[in-house]
Amino acid sequence: MASKATPLIPFQGTTGALSSPAVVATDHSLLELDSELDAILDRIQDEIEEQGEASAEAMERLQLFCQAMDVKIDRIGRFLKVMETRAEYCKKESARYAARAKRAQNKIERTEFMVLYYLASHDLRKIESHEFTLKRNRNSQDSVVITEPDSIPDDLRRFEAKIDGPLWLDVIDALPRTLAEPLIASVRSSEPSNSAIKQHITNGGVVEGASVKRGYHLRIE
Repeated sequence: MASKATPLIPFQGTTGALSSPAVVATDHSLLELDSELDAILDRIQDEIEEQGEASAEAMERLQLFCQAMDVKIDRIGRFLKVMETRAEYCKKESARYAARAKRAQNKIERTEFMVLYYLASHDLRKIESHEFTLKRNRNSQDSVVITEPDSIPDDLRRFEAKIDGPLWLDVIDALPRTLAEPLIASVRSSEPSNSAIKQHITNGGVVEGASVKRGYHLRIE
């Protein structure tokens, strides 16, 4: 005699708390619903083998959890759609607020320059009102003022670059040690190049710690 499958979620009749697919979907995760459906199907198979047919109770439970699974999938789909919309909105808002912050900072700098110009042109150190005092103080150290960035020579610039591995190795090999070592020391970070790794493995190479495989993505329809 086949052993009967034990439901993961205690059965209650149609008038019980589990009678509504929406309630079942709310109280249990997608994986729990899937496991319970497996248990119900095992139970139905056992009843067919022992009694020749499945009980009305088991079929009712199967219908309930199938409907609950449908409700759960609908909720997950709606949730993902809402989150995608929210994420896109936040990205746009982030860019918008960054632009607003930059405009505000520019206004601050222009206003400060105007006040400093006013104080300097009138040979004043400060101006006062009922609430504020605007005072011109000398900085503790000199500042660089760049009026024509394109005119600055390369030896007075700082460069940041992203270089593919083969080019980097060629440059290091071609440089004398006195130049190669400072250049290597100036590297802030490096990261794997997915395109280079994929091409290397496609050509028959092996990369320890990396592999190329066809993955999956979730599409909501």
